[in-house]
Amino acid sequence: MKAHHLLPLLLLLLPALGSFSSSLGLLLLLFCLTLYLFNVSWLKHQRLRWKLQRQGIRGPQPSLLYGNVPEMQRIQSAATQAANHGEFVAHDYVSTVFPYFERWRKEYGQIYTYSTGNKQHLYVNNPELVKEMNQCITFDLGKPSYVTKRLAPLLGNGILRSNGHVWAQQRKIVAPEFFMDKVKGMVGVMLESAQPLTKKWEASIEAQGGKVAEIRVEDDLRGVSADVISRACFGSSYKKGKHIFTKLRTLQETISVQSALFGLPTLGFLATRKQDVKDLEKEIEALIWDAIKEREHECLGAASSEKDLLQMILDGAMNDHCMGKDSSKHFIVDNCKNIYIAGHESTAVAASWCLMLLAVHPEWQARIREEMTQVCKNGILDADSLPKMKSVTMVIQEALRLYPPAAFVSREALEETQIGHINVPKGVCIWTLIPTLHRDHDIWGQDANEFKPERFSNGVSNACKVPQAYAPFGLGPRLCLGRNFAMVQLKVVIALIISKFTFTLSPNYKHSPAYRMIVEPGHGVNILISKI
Repeated sequence: MKAHHLLPLLLLLLPALGSFSSSLGLLLLLFCLTLYLFNVSWLKHQRLRWKLQRQGIRGPQPSLLYGNVPEMQRIQSAATQAANHGEFVAHDYVSTVFPYFERWRKEYGQIYTYSTGNKQHLYVNNPELVKEMNQCITFDLGKPSYVTKRLAPLLGNGILRSNGHVWAQQRKIVAPEFFMDKVKGMVGVMLESAQPLTKKWEASIEAQGGKVAEIRVEDDLRGVSADVISRACFGSSYKKGKHIFTKLRTLQETISVQSALFGLPTLGFLATRKQDVKDLEKEIEALIWDAIKEREHECLGAASSEKDLLQMILDGAMNDHCMGKDSSKHFIVDNCKNIYIAGHESTAVAASWCLMLLAVHPEWQARIREEMTQVCKNGILDADSLPKMKSVTMVIQEALRLYPPAAFVSREALEETQIGHINVPKGVCIWTLIPTLHRDHDIWGQDANEFKPERFSNGVSNACKVPQAYAPFGLGPRLCLGRNFAMVQLKVVIALIISKFTFTLSPNYKHSPAYRMIVEPGHGVNILISKI
């Protein structure tokens, strides 16, 4: 009999044991409880470890209860103390942001195993295996359950969190709304949202003497991104959409992030924040559903051909015969939250990194500006001119290579799965560290840590030896659905800023990439700007 079967059996026998001997019953209960905890906390996961070790996969030795978490925390603490934050030396930040992964990679290679509490993990940064993962279309690989459970209040059971047939059904409805032909129709909305930013920066220049102004860009870029998503999703009700976004951002900040990465909840989170999270979750869902009901009321008797993103998703859900009314409601609410989180924060952070890199390399500002004079009719940026702007595309692609907002591709083997030569046991979580993959000298060359947008002059397929190793939007079937939306928005924002300003990096800029669910500038991005 397995250890986890003993505890419930003993609980059934306790009354009889109590009549025979209370002390004997207590001893047996303690013994079985110890055996049960031993099985849950160590033996079960050690079996997974043994299965990986028999395939030649090594890794750091875990502790009994917490796996490698104490070691990860010690390595992180030492790296934080040793880091020279603020000094801009190189673009390779992995050794300071994820030092444990770097140390183990150097010791055990591109494939190794480690554990966090009750989870066994497989680190995979081998290009050929990443390619295999990229081509894997089975439902046997899904989002890690312990991470998605943590993010449930933020994402519901939307497309970023769901697995299997539920995910496939959602993808069928949501994906068409982000095809390039639909995204092109949103360029006007993106320009309308970005123009207040340029006016605000022009006013800052005037207020600071009329020549040069120091701007901290990330909050303004976040505002543009939130406005774009709100207008695209909620149309004329975009102000209500921005209010929903503010609540979502508060919820995002409330949820503990580092503990989700390590796989262990923190007592502080459980004690002080659980009720805050629940209250925010209910408030956000009520706000979204109020907006939907308001939309349905507005649409009664209206015959408008113009439909925003929310309306198209609403139509798709209501027309899906596999969904009941309650399922449709949850689908719409959850995916509104998913679109906001995925479409807003990551895009704003990517734009911040782009401006930082362009501030360091002003020659690329000049190159983009010159190209715009050639491809934009009458100097006006529009949907027709964007595809012709190769320089800004290369800059964005290189920025996403050096500073991908999403640090990981994470999967859990929901069933035993074969990836290349590795048999991944059920329950093992697979992690690929994207910044490391993007800096592999064997893939990208000896200049992998340098900013060289020209490497993308002939597209991603010719930029490196293994095109699948370029993964700023993820891998395989779960590639980010909003990648077209994000790329077009980035091109609009960056091109519009460069058409009106020149800028350099401020002496107050402190280079300190930080992981807070995504990799963002830890102290923001300060630039010095001048009007053209």
